[in-house]
Amino acid sequence: MKRMLFNATHQEELRVAIVDGQKLIDLDIETAGREQRKGNIYKGVVTRIEPSLEACFVNYGEERHGFLPFKEIARTYFKEGVDVRSARIQDVLREGQELIVQVEKEERGNKGAALTTFISLAGRYLVLMPNNPRGGGVSRRVEGEDRQELRETMEQLPVPQGMSIIARTAGIGRNVEELQWDLSYLMQLWTAIDGAARENAGPILIYLESSLVIRAIRDYFSPDIGEILIDTDDIADQACAFMSVVMPDNVQRVKRYRDDVPLFSRFQIEHQIETAYARTVPLPSGGAVVIDHTEALVAVDVNSARATKGSDIEETALRTNLEAADEVARQLRLRDLGGLIVIDFIDMEDGKNQRAVEQRLREALHFDRARVQMGKISRFGLMELSRQRLRPALNEGSHITCPRCNGTGVIRDTESSALQVLRLIQEESMKENTAAVHAQVPVEVATFLLNEKRTDIAKMEARSKVNVILIPNKHLETPHHRIERLRHDDPRLESAKASFELAEAPETNLAYSAQEHEVKARPEALVKSITPALLKSCLQFGSAAGWLFDSHSDGYGGSGRVFDWSLVSSESARPVVLSGGLHAGNVAAAIESVRPFAVDVSSGVEESPGIKSADKIARFVAQVRRADGN
Repeated sequence: MKRMLFNATHQEELRVAIVDGQKLIDLDIETAGREQRKGNIYKGVVTRIEPSLEACFVNYGEERHGFLPFKEIARTYFKEGVDVRSARIQDVLREGQELIVQVEKEERGNKGAALTTFISLAGRYLVLMPNNPRGGGVSRRVEGEDRQELRETMEQLPVPQGMSIIARTAGIGRNVEELQWDLSYLMQLWTAIDGAARENAGPILIYLESSLVIRAIRDYFSPDIGEILIDTDDIADQACAFMSVVMPDNVQRVKRYRDDVPLFSRFQIEHQIETAYARTVPLPSGGAVVIDHTEALVAVDVNSARATKGSDIEETALRTNLEAADEVARQLRLRDLGGLIVIDFIDMEDGKNQRAVEQRLREALHFDRARVQMGKISRFGLMELSRQRLRPALNEGSHITCPRCNGTGVIRDTESSALQVLRLIQEESMKENTAAVHAQVPVEVATFLLNEKRTDIAKMEARSKVNVILIPNKHLETPHHRIERLRHDDPRLESAKASFELAEAPETNLAYSAQEHEVKARPEALVKSITPALLKSCLQFGSAAGWLFDSHSDGYGGSGRVFDWSLVSSESARPVVLSGGLHAGNVAAAIESVRPFAVDVSSGVEESPGIKSADKIARFVAQVRRADGN
């Protein structure tokens, strides 16, 4: 049975794992000190237009400005009178112009976040694109009859002009009412976002993407997941609250895990998680997969290592490559590796075997939520993949660049480092007006220079008439060193300090560490995720046909707008909820026209807003049951 596991026993880290039995299928980790911005919506300000890049830079409230390509700019932001077919970015935008932007790709290295003005709001079953009328359709992962059936269901949804929707895989088998509920929620959310953007100047955060708890359930939950096990009360409460609104029929699958054995240890996945951090991943037959990251791509090397089960070299290569195909697809998901990926399979002579490996990898990638494009194995045994990056890679959230090798993975040995230092000392000593050269070096390097190269240093001093002082510094490690040239007028030459007193203490990294690992408060957005509690209460009975939103954001079901007055009709013979901000006379007239299929829960007719909402819901439920013959 498949399970979704939430581990939040340490406040610094929240881990979500999908397991099938005791096999780890997918993994997501959210670190308290690292804020994920992908999906967040901001009101930004254009700070610089770069015609040579066909893009502009946008200040959206973070330290580094975002990158907005021309192709990601909606036509609604174009200046009036511009010919869209021949427009250039400098013709359609101006510096200082305000835009609603969404983070499409996270910051990576020295690259700023990639932005788009084509907003997408993800629900459980649908994705709403409020300013992209041509982006609708059905998820690529939905195939065959399910795809056609989902298209027919979507055609019955009232999508406003200028907008479009995409049906997600979770929408398979859902009826019109369920999809309408999701669309209404997303419409309500967009109305609130659009209203907040109009009322506030940029740069400012408008909408914050949901927490990992909600994202994981929304994106990963499927009918074949039998249990959602959570080991802390607060996370369990969040999950239950979200499930009760979006998937009330499945809320019983959320269970609080209370065993003394840690949750991930119970399902024996801790060691599997560790493989996602390792460079080398072993294969069942004795082979191994080696994963290396470069600036341009991710290189994956398949080695036979100790694999000897095959009857000949071709069979051994095939067996190892088939195992590697499964493991590579799994590691791509666990590590969320994106961009260009090159796999170096073991060479195989038989073309049939190559096709078998390609097919195995294609089948293994079928379960990946990310879009993956794969080529064929070349005559050099290489296969190229391009994978969509759904979130920051696992190593980006938990790894830092090695301060000793600076990320290269190798360093110079002692002799090479010593000779490099000696050449630099010689170069400095030959400069004019040089009185002394001070070299702070690791102890091993100093030992080599003071013994094996003592004569060379003495000759250098005599030839250049320069005093060379080697300072062994226990705080330095190869290949690090510090060389300083002192002129004749340098006051430090008159210092009476002994050479061992010249050793410099390391620059304190405490401030840097504190800054890097400081737990930042989750930023406040103008618009929070909207959970219309009253609508949820009605929909649990499966009979409410619609929900009329108003323009108020008062916490009593507002933050929306009237989207379909036709629902208020006795011909529909379906109950309707009227909420918030409507004048008492309008509410009374609407209810009177459709009794007993409507109930007023508007605070506008109450002396004290919201006091009697529970009573009204109870009366409404009674009316629904009578209307349905229950």
